[in-house]
Amino acid sequence: MYPPRFDYYRAASVQEAVQLLQAHPEAKVLAGGHSLLPMMKLRLAAPPVLVDIGRIEELRGIQDLGDRLRIGALTTHWELERSDILARKCPLIPEAAAQIGDRQVRHRGTIGGNLVHADPGSDLPAVILALDGTLHLAGPNGTRQVAARDFFLDLMTTAVQPGEILTAVEVPVLGERTGTAYLKFEHPASGYAVCGAAAIVTLNADGTVAQARLCFNGITSTPFNAQNVTDALVGHTPDDATIEGVVDQHLHVGDPMGDVFASGAYRVELAKVFAKRALKQARDRAQA
Repeated sequence: MYPPRFDYYRAASVQEAVQLLQAHPEAKVLAGGHSLLPMMKLRLAAPPVLVDIGRIEELRGIQDLGDRLRIGALTTHWELERSDILARKCPLIPEAAAQIGDRQVRHRGTIGGNLVHADPGSDLPAVILALDGTLHLAGPNGTRQVAARDFFLDLMTTAVQPGEILTAVEVPVLGERTGTAYLKFEHPASGYAVCGAAAIVTLNADGTVAQARLCFNGITSTPFNAQNVTDALVGHTPDDATIEGVVDQHLHVGDPMGDVFASGAYRVELAKVFAKRALKQARDRAQA
């Protein structure tokens, strides 16, 4: 399969990329290409212009900024998976990155492309939402920051405006007595999540829950924050019975997504199962 004809430009800097996007309003940004190019080959997308940002070095790498970590938009999934800094200070990201696709995809696909494409079955959007991350954008009007909770607007639709590109993602360094887990029920052919659960649990010195986060991908058109569940856990000892009871009582999905792979009702049942597993695993890691 071949994509429709298109014009191709390779940007050498963020500024040049923004200028090219201004000059070609119908253009699409090409990063790793593992989301856009298959859609073009299937004729599901036909942009007349591609702006390749894949060789802009300032968009690569992981920086330790003290209380937070800055991840360049062109950092590959393999680099996330193998990062010592992330393994020590934010292990939820490498755990999720290791479950993306196969080795070829992880070596070429990028965190920025994954987040901007915003496929509901992608692994990283729910992870960045659970971490309450901040996304950095550059465009014709300068730079701006968008909280993850405001970034994912609809099915494959984000807060990125015309002429803008995602340059980096910042996430907090996780503190002591904090455990994380990412688990998913994946489609056997594609590896995309039919349901994925990202959990973060922070414990007080007495073993009760100080803070918790639980976010899903695959069950709704955008990453879903199950705040009712985590709010109900705070202040309680997170034994198995408590976690299971809180999930059963408080996990409500108002508009579950159904498709040829799984009905909405089935995805909700998966969410309950994986919520319990992820919260228990995060708790165990916080106690270790």
